[in-house]
Order: sequence, then C-alpha cells, then structure tokens
Amino acid sequence: MFDYLAQLANGKAKRVALLALVFFLVAGAVGGGVADRLDPYGAEDPATETVQAMDRLEEAGLRIPAVIAVVEDAPAAKPATRQRVEALEQQVRERPDVASVTGYYDTRSKAFVSNDGKSTYFAVALKATEDKPWQEAGAEIADELNEEPGVLVGGAAVAQEQVNHQVEEDLKKAEMLAFPLLFLLSLLFFRSLVASVLPLMIGGLAIVGTFLILRLASEVGSISIFALNLTTALGLGLAIDYSLFIVSRYREEIAKSGPGLEAMKRVLATAGRTVFFSSLTVSAALASLLVFPQRFLYSMGLGGALVALFAALISLTVLPAVLTLLGTRVNAGAPKFLQRRAEADARPDEHGFWYRLSRFVMRRPLPVATLSALFLIILGLPFLQIKFDTVDPTVLPESASARQTYDTVSSQFPPYRETPIWIDVEGGGPGSAERFAAQVSRVEGVADVAPPQQLAPGVAALQVTSADPFISEASQTTVKEIRDLQTPAGTTVLVGGATADFIDFQSSLAEHLPIALAIVIISTLIVLFLMTGSVILPIKSLIMNFLNLSAVFGLLVLIFQDGRLEGFLDYSSPGAIEQTMPILLFAVAFGLSTDYAVFLLSRIKEARDNGASDSESVAIGLERTGRIVTAAALLFAVAMGAFATSQIIFIKENGVGTALAVLIDASIIRALLVPSLMELLGKWNWWAPAPLRRLHERWGISETTEPQTSSP
Repeated sequence: MFDYLAQLANGKAKRVALLALVFFLVAGAVGGGVADRLDPYGAEDPATETVQAMDRLEEAGLRIPAVIAVVEDAPAAKPATRQRVEALEQQVRERPDVASVTGYYDTRSKAFVSNDGKSTYFAVALKATEDKPWQEAGAEIADELNEEPGVLVGGAAVAQEQVNHQVEEDLKKAEMLAFPLLFLLSLLFFRSLVASVLPLMIGGLAIVGTFLILRLASEVGSISIFALNLTTALGLGLAIDYSLFIVSRYREEIAKSGPGLEAMKRVLATAGRTVFFSSLTVSAALASLLVFPQRFLYSMGLGGALVALFAALISLTVLPAVLTLLGTRVNAGAPKFLQRRAEADARPDEHGFWYRLSRFVMRRPLPVATLSALFLIILGLPFLQIKFDTVDPTVLPESASARQTYDTVSSQFPPYRETPIWIDVEGGGPGSAERFAAQVSRVEGVADVAPPQQLAPGVAALQVTSADPFISEASQTTVKEIRDLQTPAGTTVLVGGATADFIDFQSSLAEHLPIALAIVIISTLIVLFLMTGSVILPIKSLIMNFLNLSAVFGLLVLIFQDGRLEGFLDYSSPGAIEQTMPILLFAVAFGLSTDYAVFLLSRIKEARDNGASDSESVAIGLERTGRIVTAAALLFAVAMGAFATSQIIFIKENGVGTALAVLIDASIIRALLVPSLMELLGKWNWWAPAPLRRLHERWGISETTEPQTSSP
C-alpha cells in the first residue's frame, strides 16, 4: 500500500494537488454552514427513567417552560405592572408556536414574584418538541422581548440557542488566535518558510474536511454542536503533527540520496506507516465514545474518529504529492541560522541534545523513573476530591441574557422552582395521582407539590419542588426516596426532572464506561504489539498513559474546581468539573499519548532492527524523534489550547486538559520515563510468548530500512 502511495505521489503529483484544491472548495461550500445543522448538547440516555418519564409526559401533552421573561422594577401589586405584564404575555400568547403562557396574574402563585416583590416573571411553553424549531421559536421570542426595557429573557430554549452561537464565536476566535501562532512556531520548528506553510495547508484541508464530515453525519443522525470545536481542533492538530513527522523524514531522506521515488518510498514505508497506525490508535480511542448513548459523547466519538482517519489520509496522499512537486525547495525561504539548524536536523547523530539526554537518563534509570512517576502521582492526587456538575445556563458568559435570567430567577425568586422534579403517574383509577402526591409531600426534602395536572385519560403530571439545589446530595436523596415509594395499586410511576436526569446520567456513564475502557485498552495493546512484536511495551505504554491522565485530571481539579487561575483563564469556578469531561479527556488524551508512543517506538524499533543495541536504539530513537515530538506537542497544544479562550467553561476545560496532556506526555513521559524504563527492562522490553512472536512475524509491522552509518 505504501509503495503505491509513493508511486501515486511521484507519478501524479499535480493531479493529486489539483484534486485537493477542488476538494477544499467543495468541502468549504458544503460544510461551511455546518453549525446551523447541529443539535444542542444532548445528555439524554433513552433507556433511563427520567427520559422515559419526560417522553411520556410530553406525548400526553405536557410542555415544560422553554422561555422565561423577567420583568424588572415591576412591583406585582401595582395595576400598571399588571397591565404591562399581561400585555407582554398576550403578545407572546398570540404567536402560533406558543403552547401556553403562565405567570402570576393567572395563577396567583408567589413563585412568579421576587422575594422583594419588585419583579415578576412569566414562563412560556412551546408547541415544538424537536430541538431545532424549539430553539428557533425561543430565539425569536427572546429577540422580540429583549427590545422591551427592563425585560430579561432566558430559559432552556434561549440558552441552547445562545450556546450554539457562542460555540461558533469561540471557534472563530480560537482559529484567529491559533493560526498566527502556529505559523510562527511552524517556521521555527520546520526551519523554512516553505516547509512551515505545509502543516497549515494540510490543517486547512483537515478543517474543511471536518466541516464536511460533520455536515454529512448530521444528515443521517443527531450531532451535537459541541463536536464542532473538538473535531476542528483535533483535525488541525493531527494534520500538523502528521505533517511534521513526514516532512522531517522527507528531509532526512533527500539529505542522503536526493528527491525522487526511492526517497518517497522510504518516507512512506517508515514515517507514513507510522502515521497510518498512529491514526488507528487515535481513531480507536475516540471511537470508544460511540458506546455512550448521549449525543454529546457519541458525537465527539464519531467526529473525532473520522477526523483522525481523514487527517492521516490527506497526510499520506496530498502531502507527499506536494513534497514531490517541491523537491529540495521544501527547504527554501529559510533564514541562515534556521538553514544551518535544518541541515543538522536532517542528519541527527549521537551528539544531539536528545541523544545526550537519553544517555544521562539511562545512566541513572531507577531514580529518574521513580521521581518521574512519583511527580505524576502527586499531581493526580487532587483528582480523588473531584466533584461533578452538569450543563446549565451558567456555562454561558455573564453577558448572555439566558445566563442573566437564570441568575436572577435563582437568586431573587423563591428557590429551585426552575429545576422541578417531574413525576409521570399513569393508571390506578380516579384519585391515584392525588394519593401519590400526598405520599410525595411527606418525603424529606420536598418543599412543595403542585396539584396534579391531568394531561390525558389515565396520565397525570406532578410538579415537585425540592428544598435544595437540584444537583445537591440532598436533592438526589429526595429523588431516590420518591422512586422508592410504594405506588398505589395498578399505578405506574416514573420520576424525571433535573435532579433525576443528573442521577440517571451518572448511572448511564458508569454503565457504559467499562466497555469504552475495554475498547481503548484492547485496541492500544493490539496496535502497539503489531508495531513492536512485544507484549511488554504495550502494557508499559498503558501504565504511562494512565499516569499522564491522572496528572491531567488532578490539574483540572486544581484549576477549575478549586478556582485557581480564574483571572488568567477568564472564568468563574463552578466548584466542580462537568461530569463528561473525564471520559472525554480520557479518550482524547489516551489516543494522543499512544500517538506519540507510536512515533517514538517506531524509531527505536527501526534502529534496533538495523543492528543497534537495546540501549543505543533507545538513544537513537529519542534523538530522531525528541525534537519532532516536542514540536508536535507544542503545535498541538496551541491548536487545542486556543479553546482556553472559550467563554463556555467545559470547552475551556477540554482545551486546557488536552493541551496539558500532550505537553506532559512529550516531556516527562517520553523524555524521562520511556528511556529510564527501557533501560531498566533491557531485552525484556521486546519479550513476547512464542505463539505471539510467530503471529507478529506474519502480521506485524516491519520498518527496517537500509543500514545507516550514524544511526543504525
């Protein structure tokens, strides 16, 4: 396959480059409006009780408030206030997409009046149940009412629309910030102006390809808007990483024998093969998210897995064609000091920094390995104190009207009315809902039970207000006790609402997590075994990946949960970590860590296959990849870290977490732990049982090239 790709690049370079340009234009045109096709966050598992409860109530006709309009400086007792609020309610009620409008003047419920009596609000339920029309109706009502003085408009529909808009703005901001930095760093790492443009070119193709992939995926399923940021950054970062490895290897080969078909064959048989299998590890790690039924997670898994493969595809087809067209001009446009460095990079030897570092580490492997592992374990200790929260309007910046409305209702009105417990009561005959409501009212932690709403024959809804915040342990205990109540004979009861949703979300994640872990671990073991022929190296890589992840999770707790760096990162700590973040970061960071392991181990194995001793092959491998892996990690950290500027906190958490993961992996793991452990284990690094050795001889990956004088 790799010989064919080399021949394709050598014989049809112009045609491949032209097709890439056409693809860029078509993908940009088709995928450019992808954000408008994507759906909200999506935390629901259809198999959970809360989703089933809300679906049944919705089918029976229940429409929960989607828009909330707070009228400030409007004492409810004044006739002028009543006249104004009722006029606003009537204005909204006349819309064809509105199911109902509820406020103080038609219910006389003090829940709609602020604690100081100076403000009131009304709630709007919408007819639509599908995400898109629901959001659009909410946004239109918000635009209409926001023109009124002293009116704040929020609610779930408005919040979701504003989150979608914020995600688009954050993406534009991150790209504007990342691209100039990536160009400057690429110039430094690639050593020439021409070479530094190549990763951005491949990255641009990866971005429009990402848009196209998500656009097509949205036609066959529901894709979360939040997949847009992760997959875009991932595609850009991987394309740059893969470009760096292939361009660096190409420079090595043309420095030895000049450009041509044979040089390209060696590049793709070595670096190209590594990129291919690296993309498989990243793709497999992200594909593990597909086992989760939540839209947010499976969207990340689908988009991320496909983008990883796409980044490899363009790096193995388009980039070799461009390199063939450039030949030695790939080094053009280099300042003299960078030109000298480029020439040295193309002929790395035992005098390089990374070679000397590896030798330093391998002379004292036990202390280095112990201190490095201990440092990572200490960084990970705060993870033991992690607390979880969920997505609500507080993820929006304080300038968003949905955030302002949520904060106002939460702080100035009777508490916790905006996050009720909903109970679906079916069957049992007349009075069954009332009898169950009486039972619920006696449960500890229940502040109020509204009269049952008869939605359809045999179907009633109970709206229950908790005495505590919906995410608190007390509210969770209340919901669990309600679920444990004995129901009247012949009655079916399902409990939903915000607290129940949080409980069921946690249970769903815990149920599906072992399968995801198994996919990641097994795929990593298989790919690394096929590359190395060893069972020790894959297991050791898994252990180092888990050390890396524990350190990253600990740092996230220190930064975001404990509220450190709030000023620097421009956020307000929620006192917890969004509940899907550890799972998402596990898949992304694990895949990327294995990605760098593949690059390093492939060069170590290549040197060993060419006759170097175990210790020497490690030193050669680190010298060949140390600068490149570090550069790749920095470039990837910039691509992902740019999302630390996001105004949505869990996107900020993802950007910072991923950037930390690749930086820790490229420094402490690859520079210190890998060489020290390789030295400690010696020849046992390459051990495998006889049956597996025979399997590897038949199906494994060989990257042996012609013997090298300076780097065996």
